[in-house]
Amino acid sequence: MGNRKLKKICFFALWFLFLISHFLFPHYADALEVKKTVLPNGLTVIHSEKHSLPIVMVTLLIKASPLNEPKEKAGLANLTADLLTEGTKNRTSSDISEEIEFIGALLDASAGKDYTVVTLSVLKKDIHKGFELFSDILLHPVFPQTEIERKKRLIKGSLRQSEEDPSFLAERAFKREVFGEHPYGRLIEGSVETIDTIKREDLTKFYSDYFLPHNSLLSVVGALTPEELNALIGKYLGEWKNAELPYNPSSPPFSKGGQEGLLDEKSSKRIIKIDKDLTQATIILGHLGISRDNPDYYAVSIMNYILGGGGFSSRLMESIRDEMGLAYDVSSSFTAPKETGDFQAEVQTKNESANKVIDEIRRQMNRIREEKVSDEELSDAKSYLTGSFPRRLDTNRKIADFLTTVEFYNLGLDYVEKYPGYINSVTKDDILRVARKYFNPENSVLVVVANQEKAMLKQQ
Repeated sequence: MGNRKLKKICFFALWFLFLISHFLFPHYADALEVKKTVLPNGLTVIHSEKHSLPIVMVTLLIKASPLNEPKEKAGLANLTADLLTEGTKNRTSSDISEEIEFIGALLDASAGKDYTVVTLSVLKKDIHKGFELFSDILLHPVFPQTEIERKKRLIKGSLRQSEEDPSFLAERAFKREVFGEHPYGRLIEGSVETIDTIKREDLTKFYSDYFLPHNSLLSVVGALTPEELNALIGKYLGEWKNAELPYNPSSPPFSKGGQEGLLDEKSSKRIIKIDKDLTQATIILGHLGISRDNPDYYAVSIMNYILGGGGFSSRLMESIRDEMGLAYDVSSSFTAPKETGDFQAEVQTKNESANKVIDEIRRQMNRIREEKVSDEELSDAKSYLTGSFPRRLDTNRKIADFLTTVEFYNLGLDYVEKYPGYINSVTKDDILRVARKYFNPENSVLVVVANQEKAMLKQQ
């Protein structure tokens, strides 16, 4: 067996043992010890020292996303992130891939709606090589033209293939209608048309504008002492210098109004029908939601759990699946990003039962706005949300990602200790209040991808 293959097997064997140890001996959230420092160049570093296994997890969050890209070049943030691992001043794409594989590490970069993340998972004994590769893709990317064209082809091919997926079509249409010209209303990947407009100089400018230490958060979790981490940062990230961030105008307003618009009782239902020769209708019903810093976040979380976020115990599942037998799965969710997110209920059902399912979703939304939830529903939701919380922190990878997002959304490093209190303080009156404030079935967007002739949607 080759040395490279043996190292990779060892890495995954240790990772497997790590997971097993967490199932057998749970590490609870209140055991999390974290230290935060801000370096002279403005980089925020969050460190949690854990020596249960000789593995180190690194997450770098950069405040660079579709919120920072021009509409006509949608997909720029995503393409920039995709290309970080595809060539640097010191290494080709193949070099990076081979060197990471040789030490059995994992190195990746991706963009989301609010930020870009670069992640590294590496054995402690290979930490210097891991940090060397991590810093190389972060500090010295060159965005080779051949790789740009290759990535563009892959992304456009994936988008074209997605056109056959009814869930993709429904989600894209829903986001477009709810968010309008706001960046949340478009795909992170962009579109076939906008991707074609992105040039190499756009990528290099986006990178130089936003990939800056004072615009980033670094979390490191695993078998490193503070002294070891400081030495690694000094050696491999010491050359990372600041520059002035570009002026970033506010995101355009949501086309259908902000959260206040949800309180307007005047009917403003918008229906989008997408005709496809399908036996099942894919349905999304929803509207604007809340941002992560909204103080009602925890009451909304519990309300949504009871309505449709609680799996088999949710009202939507009990009524539409168990009692009516009209769907295998139905759920609801609130996204809560940096800016206003959305609420949506999603379901797939036979074309012929689409109207019944839509009516039932609206009935359940109205019900939770009109009457208090039961003691049992509230207790079950609280038990699940607090009881499942430690699973967000049951691996070093999850902890590293969690720490950067907690810092990004300004939740405080004591969030782990405070979260149960936030949930347990919610009352039935709170649930009723937020349901009336953030739900309005009469001011909603309905998207139905179906055989429209068979679905025969009635006037909603």
